Amino acid sequence: MATKNLSSNAESVVLKDYESVIIFTPVLSEDQLKDAVSKYRNLITENGGELVHEENWGLTKLAYPIQKKTTGFYHLFEFKANPEFISKFELAFRRDERIMRFLTVALDKHALVYNTRKRNGEFNQGKKEQKQEGAK
Repeated sequence: MATKNLSSNAESVVLKDYESVIIFTPVLSEDQLKDAVSKYRNLITENGGELVHEENWGLTKLAYPIQKKTTGFYHLFEFKANPEFISKFELAFRRDERIMRFLTVALDKHALVYNTRKRNGEFNQGKKEQKQEGAK
C-alpha cells in the first residue's frame, strides 16, 4: 500500500479505517481508566494515525465471566492508521494487564457509511417519533 514519491524521498502511506473495542477491567478507578484511554489515544496519533471517533460505553455487564469478572469498562476507537501499526497497537493491548479483551477490525466502505449515519442519529428516528406521539 505504501507508495514512494519519485520527486522526493518522502514516503506517502495510505491510511486504512479501523475500529477497536477494548474491555478494561472493572477494578480501575475513574482516573486510572482515563489514563489508560489517553495512552491508547496518544499511541494512535503519535504513530501517524487519525482518530475519527471515540465512545465510552461505560461499565457494562459481560455476556460471560472473563478473569472471574462479570462487568467491564467498554471503550470504542474509530481511527485511520497505517496497516503496519495495527500489530504494534494490539501488542500494547496484550501487554496491558488493565485490558481483559479487545477486538480490532478493518472497516469497509459500507461500515464507514453506517458509522457516519449512526453518529448523525439517523437510526431509531421512527421509534422516537412514536414515543413522542404516544406521550401526547
